[in-house]
Amino acid sequence: MTKHRFCMMFRDNIETQVQEMILSYISNPNSLILCVSPANSDLATSDALKLAREVDPDGRRTLLVVSKLDLMDAGTDALEVLLGRVIPVRLGIIGVVNRSQHDLNTQKSLDDSCKDEQVFLQRHYPSLASRCGSRYLARTLSRLLMHHIRDCLPELKTRVTVLTAQYQSRLNSYGQPVEDHSATLLQIVTKFATDYCNTIEGTARHIQTSELCGGARICYIFHETFGRTLQSIDPLGGLTELDVLTAIRNATGPRPALFVPEVSFELLVKKQIKRLEEPSLRCVELVHEELQRIIQHCSAYSTQELLRFPKLHDSIVEVVTSLLRKRLPITNEMVHNLVAIELAYINTKHPDFTDAAQVSASVNSERQRHSLCLSLQIQMGVVFVLSSLSQAEAGDGGKRWKNEKMPSEEKGPVPGFGSPNKAVNLLDTAVPVSRKLSTREQRDCEVIQRLIKCYFLIVRKSIQDSVPKTVMHFLVNFVKEHLQSELVGQLYKQRLLQELLIESQETAQQRTEVAQMLEALKKASNIISEIRETHLW
Repeated sequence: MTKHRFCMMFRDNIETQVQEMILSYISNPNSLILCVSPANSDLATSDALKLAREVDPDGRRTLLVVSKLDLMDAGTDALEVLLGRVIPVRLGIIGVVNRSQHDLNTQKSLDDSCKDEQVFLQRHYPSLASRCGSRYLARTLSRLLMHHIRDCLPELKTRVTVLTAQYQSRLNSYGQPVEDHSATLLQIVTKFATDYCNTIEGTARHIQTSELCGGARICYIFHETFGRTLQSIDPLGGLTELDVLTAIRNATGPRPALFVPEVSFELLVKKQIKRLEEPSLRCVELVHEELQRIIQHCSAYSTQELLRFPKLHDSIVEVVTSLLRKRLPITNEMVHNLVAIELAYINTKHPDFTDAAQVSASVNSERQRHSLCLSLQIQMGVVFVLSSLSQAEAGDGGKRWKNEKMPSEEKGPVPGFGSPNKAVNLLDTAVPVSRKLSTREQRDCEVIQRLIKCYFLIVRKSIQDSVPKTVMHFLVNFVKEHLQSELVGQLYKQRLLQELLIESQETAQQRTEVAQMLEALKKASNIISEIRETHLW
């Protein structure tokens, strides 16, 4: 029952299968189409001509054979068709007379059949008899085939040569079956480490043109991304004049300061320097991400052998990722120490800081002179008041001062302090935000801001130079120098050799298919080489 059903399905689909099979041959532009159509049917509805026109609409490679000329209805002929006035084809139209069933039953020879065919053609188509018939068809097909081979042979030779080189290259990329596991593993690991380092140095064979990669991207991170970020940081960002004034006041204690205290400068400049730490650590993170991306770049473009051994590929990725992960906190700690070193000692004797210090000293000198003048004026005023009081006391015998009481001895509140039951809130020492700064306060703020900006620029320049050097030494160069030894130490173990060098099924199948195709191309090349051009004319 199952066999019968299969036969029925095959029989129902036979027309489609035959049509697809024919199209698979005649669609090839290097093929010649031999289109056979009976003369006793309508050629306009011929299935053979219909298929030929689909793949060869101009008829450049189609030869039409009109068969069964002897079976046409009485009073009709195929002269117009044979002359090419009905169906135009480039390779010609040839009419033939087929052998009948009676000829087959009586075992009529081919020579006798051809003679009878010629007799029929001379009688009904005398003008075309020499260009029709089975023998003429055989000679025409042989001639067309030879000329077609002669025309296509140079292109075929070139195509076979190119395909052979392509498939040979693909076969080489798949590699040969592994015989020495130790040597193969060591070779792959060494090649990967070399390609990884070359990608960083910019000497890799596969250089991308669509985006920056490897050492070029690291350079971009150092001098573009990190550099622009530091340059965009305002030395006085997040620091208002009231913040500066508050720091100055907190640094003077209970006594009003005659000079701008250095403690306030150090306090504020350290706060600004601390802002350089976050972009510095971000620079380390970006370089770490790029070193991680280089692993995939080498796997995809530089080391084709890794595609053969997926377990080895995963193990290499894991070892390199682990190495990068171990170096990341060490590098971060060193970058953190760079900022901590700048915070540990504010070097006001730095050569680039001399000008700002001189400005501050001049301002302080000016304030000192102003304070001395003010002090002299106060002293002179006190002397004048005391002398006046002495003269008044001498005049009235001191009775006025002896009879009067001090304000504290009188009843009632002391002037300026309010009632005894409602004291003033002495803890409210915040500086009003809307208050306008005095000339002295404005000058003090300007001095501190100028010193902060100058010293911040010095530190920023140092950080911008030292962070890339730190990242290169503790992360990039360390990985380059220890990558191969780390891979060999982690993977070059006898118990892992067999497991790591298990080839993927896809690669093995592709190698087999490519090898078979390469063998077929070599045979085709040998056949083409054996064809002598003298046989084609």
